[in-house]
Amino acid sequence: MENKSIGVEREHWGSRFGFVMAAAGSAIGLGNIWRFPYLAGDNGGGAFIIIYLIAAFLIGFTVMLCEFAIGRAGQLNAIGSFRKLAPGTPWWITGAFGVLAAFLILSFYGVVAGWTMAYVWMTVTGSLSGVPSDQLPGIFVGFITNPTQPIIWQAIFMVLTVGIVVAGIKGGIEKWSKILMPAIIVILFILMFRGLTLEGGFAGVSFILKPDFSQITGKVVLAALGQAFFSLSLGMGTMITYGSYLEKKENMPSSAATVIGLDTGIAVLAGFAIFPALFAVGLEPSQGAGLVFMVLPAVFDTLPLGMFFGTIFFILLAIAALTSAISILEVVVAFIKDEFNVARSFSAIVIGFIIFLVGVTASLSMGPWDHIVVPFPGSEAGLNLFDFYDEFSAKILLPIGGMLICLFTVWVWKPQNAFKEITNNGTLSFAWLPLFKFMAGIVAPIVILIVLLNGFGIFG
Repeated sequence: MENKSIGVEREHWGSRFGFVMAAAGSAIGLGNIWRFPYLAGDNGGGAFIIIYLIAAFLIGFTVMLCEFAIGRAGQLNAIGSFRKLAPGTPWWITGAFGVLAAFLILSFYGVVAGWTMAYVWMTVTGSLSGVPSDQLPGIFVGFITNPTQPIIWQAIFMVLTVGIVVAGIKGGIEKWSKILMPAIIVILFILMFRGLTLEGGFAGVSFILKPDFSQITGKVVLAALGQAFFSLSLGMGTMITYGSYLEKKENMPSSAATVIGLDTGIAVLAGFAIFPALFAVGLEPSQGAGLVFMVLPAVFDTLPLGMFFGTIFFILLAIAALTSAISILEVVVAFIKDEFNVARSFSAIVIGFIIFLVGVTASLSMGPWDHIVVPFPGSEAGLNLFDFYDEFSAKILLPIGGMLICLFTVWVWKPQNAFKEITNNGTLSFAWLPLFKFMAGIVAPIVILIVLLNGFGIFG
């Protein structure tokens, strides 16, 4: 496919702060708010966090730097960058994995984001106030299986996402990331300080941070590796796309380290915000994803000013979902815009609408279409459409994409070209360069392959 937009001036970030906020916003999503602290507390607390940090700053940093370098060197979308750097080869398929993953992920992610917006409304209007805790699961299940209500909220969320992307890099994604990311941090601090002032709240902090090395097994290490990779939005072309909007003067290693630090810090902060409140009312976070919609409303209802804190918590979730969604949509929009030379606004609206329609099938698969199943490795009964989009993206497309990105950087594009891009033609000092080649060419691909195989239970 010939790229028709080469020669057209490319959009760029207005500032380093704006880029870091946008990239961090992409990495920080719904999983950071509940999944990371839950995994940490359930798998050795502080010991798990240590393993996660090592994985994030070695494996995650390596893959992210590869993506930034490929994107900035190519100055094109996830597919176009590979085609430009390795013309006449099939390596563009690596970018295609990312574009397809982004399309599928946003399809079901928009559905879940719609749930968070619906719960903002429920808490604001007091619909969940005074509801017995044993009735909350029924309310949640009744909502997500409804054929129309979740789709309405999904549509509202997708309109917001498309609107931001339509406005462009500086006027849309960067502008709103500089507003929404600080808002996430402020809300988390408010919730954290509220939780820590509750009697028994510090037990929640202990749950997360107290190291229990006796729980560290091979399975726990793989869980930490998987969380480090997937929580950083790697393998789906997001960081390649965002990297393509970078100026040549940008310090990519510093930016990558900052993004990873923010992602990890906010994940830990989310644990400090959620778990003290749980322990203060005598509950333990043992329900995973259901914790958010089926447990926390009851927790907030028992606290002074519970409606206020419940509302800002679900606003937090919705904002986290939005910062991730705009980056995911941008992956597909950039591909269409670059490759077919069409306007950003047209690309965003059309692609956003198509993704919404696919998301409708994911939403309906939770209710009226729950009888439709798709065969999938490791699932004897098959998966509904929602779970299929999720599993196919997370277990196949993302790890394969991440692994190929690393192999391409070292063995195809060659280290000297990557180093030139990373060091801004030698003007930046990067002490990790010798280690980077080893990590990107050997260690990261092997680790990602193990995570890929573990996703299908081979090491389970």
